[in-house]
Amino acid sequence: MAGLNAEYINPFLIAATKILKDMCMVETKMGKPYIKELDFKDDTLIIIIGVTGEMKGQVMMALPNQVACDIATKMIMMPITQLDDLSISALSELGNMILGNAATIFSTKGIGIDITPPTIIMGNMSFSNTLSTNICIPLIYDNNKSIEFNITIKE
Repeated sequence: MAGLNAEYINPFLIAATKILKDMCMVETKMGKPYIKELDFKDDTLIIIIGVTGEMKGQVMMALPNQVACDIATKMIMMPITQLDDLSISALSELGNMILGNAATIFSTKGIGIDITPPTIIMGNMSFSNTLSTNICIPLIYDNNKSIEFNITIKE
């Protein structure tokens, strides 16, 4: 299944690692990938970006509110203790940059993809997906802070 192939997962992780380092000065390490049901807790911000073109699916970046505030603080360079319009806009743009860079990486491999504008949701959420298996890869920084990358892609 295309969703399980590292060739389709790695460009997203490479892009995420680069953008988080460049924009947030955050060094991440990859946690163990696993298959995950798309259920999210109340205190989670989720950035959903669709993938179209030669590959179809979506990427969901799930950040606990504390991590979302930390990343927004690093992006905006001012303390964010509660998510507001400015911080949510910054996080939305972070998703755009990550997936835009992933699209560039895919294009160097001869795979053309486009991305949809990000959708931001917060709260207790559950999704049903029949397209492909969802692979969750946590990117961990500062020893215990984690951003979940949920990738559901089909060629």
